[in-house]
Amino acid sequence: LRDNMEEKPELESLYEHIEGNIGFIFTKADASDIRELLRTHVVPAAAKAGTFAQCDVNIPPGPTGMDPSMTSFFQALNIPTKISRGQIEIQNEVALLKEGQKVGSSEVALLQKLNIRPFSYGLGLVQIYEKGNVFSPKVLDIKDEDMIESIKAVLGEVQG
Repeated sequence: LRDNMEEKPELESLYEHIEGNIGFIFTKADASDIRELLRTHVVPAAAKAGTFAQCDVNIPPGPTGMDPSMTSFFQALNIPTKISRGQIEIQNEVALLKEGQKVGSSEVALLQKLNIRPFSYGLGLVQIYEKGNVFSPKVLDIKDEDMIESIKAVLGEVQG
């Protein structure tokens, strides 16, 4: 990007948006189509200790498939269980993590034992660059009907 700034000064508007681990997608396709394509390529991911929860994580009640010898593991995490048909059963839904909370090693261990992959990873649009202008991806959510209603509202105010 820096190497091409002299040749294409309009690229400078992108520079302020470059932060962290990003990539560029160059295309002649519609940005809405690209966003939808990116959304289809999201993969589930296990929790990792030291990261922050992307969403709330709840453990559903029911059988775990785990041997009764693991009861102490659940007791250490204050998760109410009972033994049913030779396996540990979680009695009530458990709010394990809240969005933004730091993930600890005990939460990771529990999620691994229950084979729960609560998070996901994929690519997302951060900004859209077109003909020297930078836009938020939120502009892709604006429908023709929304524009027509906005124009009608403005015309109504002008007339009133």
